[in-house]
Amino acid sequence: MPTFPSFDGLELTYHISGEGPPIVCLAGGPGRASAYLSGITAGLPGSTVIRLDNRGTGQSATPDDPATYRAAASVHDVEALMRHLDYERPVLLAHSSAANTAMLYALRHPHRVSHLILVAPSSRLVGIDVKDFHEALLLRTHEEWYLQARQAIDGWVGSSTMAESLPYRVPAAPFYYGRWDEAARTHAESEPEQISLAAAEGFYEGFDFDAASLRTALRQLPVPVLVITGELDPFPTPSTGERLAAVFPHGKSFVQPSGGHFPWLDDPSVLAEAIHDHLKSGGAA
Repeated sequence: MPTFPSFDGLELTYHISGEGPPIVCLAGGPGRASAYLSGITAGLPGSTVIRLDNRGTGQSATPDDPATYRAAASVHDVEALMRHLDYERPVLLAHSSAANTAMLYALRHPHRVSHLILVAPSSRLVGIDVKDFHEALLLRTHEEWYLQARQAIDGWVGSSTMAESLPYRVPAAPFYYGRWDEAARTHAESEPEQISLAAAEGFYEGFDFDAASLRTALRQLPVPVLVITGELDPFPTPSTGERLAAVFPHGKSFVQPSGGHFPWLDDPSVLAEAIHDHLKSGGAA
């Protein structure tokens, strides 16, 4: 796999697939290797897809300084990758917690990206909470797995650290997929081996940004933004995604029908069409 040195000399790995205009993809978790994101290529046809293994995850090296796992520091890793790739204003796509990194990067380097695509994004950076989490869980009461998964997700929510939450994550996983089929099970069961606990806990360490100031700054962002949420995703819910999209002057929200937290698994063709339409239209709301 190709590598590059980041701002502190740490060797980071990235993965390339497909052909066409480049889309740089940031994995979430936080602290999860980008392998879980590999299937998104099916939702990005006609593109060169670049997936970054965040520091300490996948095939990227582990830093000596845990402070470099922090969200603010992750921006420097993205810039190092962009300089290494030397693409002219690629699309930047971020999933889940990586949306925080992507928003920080776009604010710092608005002329380095052509479009920003936030898939099932965390909006913690801008102080937007998920207000209808429990209501979203109730949408799945008819599922045969509901009671067992509900106990697990309640345990997850009640955990105070990432380490405490790990035993609950796979049992609670059905809530995060539009269909709890074999593909979803395989994807969910890969999470424990793909998670770096140090990277996961380090990402949100010292996460004390001024949300109001960042919202004000993002209202001036000259970049088209597409916020994608799944209709059935409890975190973030579609209403959360709509509130995030409204922060940007050129923001647009798309809700994937019957989708979950990983919409490329639920229906890559629907995801592909939404992204294609956004890029073709220039992303205007």
